[in-house]
Amino acid sequence: MNKIELDKPIARGRTADVYDWDGGHILKLFHTWFPHEDVEYESKIARAVHASGVKSPAVRELIQVEGRDGLIYERVAGESMLAMFRRRLWMVFRYARIFATRHAQMHESIFEANVPRLHGRLHDRIQRLNVLPASLKNSLLDALRSQPEADRVCHGDFHPANLLIDGNNAHVIDWIDASRGNPLADVARTSIILRGAIEGRQIPNTFLKLFVKSFHSIYLDHYFRLRPGGEEEYRRWLPIVAAARLDEGIQELEPWLMEQAGKIV
Repeated sequence: MNKIELDKPIARGRTADVYDWDGGHILKLFHTWFPHEDVEYESKIARAVHASGVKSPAVRELIQVEGRDGLIYERVAGESMLAMFRRRLWMVFRYARIFATRHAQMHESIFEANVPRLHGRLHDRIQRLNVLPASLKNSLLDALRSQPEADRVCHGDFHPANLLIDGNNAHVIDWIDASRGNPLADVARTSIILRGAIEGRQIPNTFLKLFVKSFHSIYLDHYFRLRPGGEEEYRRWLPIVAAARLDEGIQELEPWLMEQAGKIV
């Protein structure tokens, strides 16, 4: 086993830290509170995503380092689109088009592995919400049942921080929320994430908010140029996905998410 200096991660996160492993790999080392079964689940999802043909880091084995679970991943070069965007706001049009292209390419891939279905995940999240009035919850669940299912690769957390850019190459990372389902629900999820960042305190700078709004608009426009015909269905997904995000307990976004969920037709 490679010797890891635990006080020298190359990146820190809420659930795990990332360390150099060797020239071709990194180690994602989870905090002790993170459940072992969730680490095994991430490994399973990462293998399934890579096998689907989506450009994503390959995962090797699950190891333990000083009582902490870790996954060894293929090292992929690049910088997050979020970091690049913050430095070069004037390139918003180019970045948004790249972002949309990668999302559309992802949605061309079929998930044949035994992974969770997106419909089921959304249903469970909405069903256990206590903040929703019963009538609204029932309307949302009825709307969810009426939406078409599918078998495409859905990321579940696709935003600029999870896209690594290296020249003409781009790899999508952080697949823990991946599922098999309808790509338009996945687009709606990205839309709710971006719009929520504007509405909440994630982007305190008004000037930057304007660029993120532009990024969101350009992303949607280019996505539907690449995969036309789903705009109305996408809009029907928005209240459902917003309601499901309430289950994440982001207090500052709760009023806005409730407002979006209430727009169910």
